[in-house]
Amino acid sequence: MFLKFKSNKENDIHSFSDEELINSYKKSKDNKFIGELFERYTHLVFGVCMKYLKNEEDSKDAVMEIFEDFHYKLSNHDISNFKSWIYSVSKNHCLMILRKKKSEERMKEGVYENSQQDFMESLDLFHPINKENLNDKIPRLKKGIELLKAEQKKCIELLYLQNKSYKEVAEITGYSMKKVKSYIQNGKRNLKIYLEEK
Repeated sequence: MFLKFKSNKENDIHSFSDEELINSYKKSKDNKFIGELFERYTHLVFGVCMKYLKNEEDSKDAVMEIFEDFHYKLSNHDISNFKSWIYSVSKNHCLMILRKKKSEERMKEGVYENSQQDFMESLDLFHPINKENLNDKIPRLKKGIELLKAEQKKCIELLYLQNKSYKEVAEITGYSMKKVKSYIQNGKRNLKIYLEEK
């Protein structure tokens, strides 16, 4: 699968420890070190994916997705036990896929509309809340969410419409927890202003 290397030193790559491979990659950015890690741990990663996804094709795709992020992750993380680390990365990747599928299924089943109603109630705009009045507000709420700034829209949709936690929103978006809370607060305020004006 990978190119054969000419020098004796390079031929010894198979005898490198995982830590040596990682350090060598960080220093040289040479993909042959990632290739060796891939060869060593593909079976482990695939096994983890099969355990959670229970589908061979989905598991193969997940393995490739996990290793596609290797360049970034190896460069930006201090890894003391690669086997344990790659197991954890693989497990979390699969759980993220399952959460996404579950969220998509719930959206198809009409949870989207229910979540919108729950969200509007959380804005404390309607006292007392009348179901007919609430249903009239849904199209305007959709429009209001679309008009939010991109960061606010993304955080609002993840937190309220996809039922993610603040921590999950931060992990998915890459925003700090402080920024997530700020975007949510400002987004809710802007929606309230929008709905009251209309």
